[in-house]
Order: sequence, then structure tokens, then C-alpha cells
Amino acid sequence: MNEMDYVKILRNLREDADKTQTQIAAVLGTSQTMYARYERGANELPIHHLITLSKYYGVSTDYILGLSKER
Repeated sequence: MNEMDYVKILRNLREDADKTQTQIAAVLGTSQTMYARYERGANELPIHHLITLSKYYGVSTDYILGLSKER
């Protein structure tokens, strides 16, 4: 898998949940602008945000990182 697959996975998870970048940014306690940078791959997702999103979406961190196809 490509190391940038996780940015596509982040976007797909958000869109599948019918959430906006602003709503997910609020869950993470960050700005929409910063969250958009995570989705574009301009900034790496911090581990604490990875863990928060894993719990929020009910998927494994490996799934978000593109290391596993199993949610």
C-alpha cells in the first residue's frame, strides 16, 4: 500500500459518515484548516488524532493507516 493511502481513507471515512471537515476538526479539537491539511497530506496526522478518529469511526488505527483492509 502507498504511504499516502491514509489521506484517502480519512476523507472516505468522513464522507461515509456524512460529516464536514469542520465537524471532524471539532472532534479533534483543531481547526478546519488544519484538518483539511491532514486530508490533503500536507501535514501528518498526529498519533493522538489518529487514536481519536479510530474511536470516533469505530475502526482500527491500522485500517486508517491503510495497513489493514479490516475495519
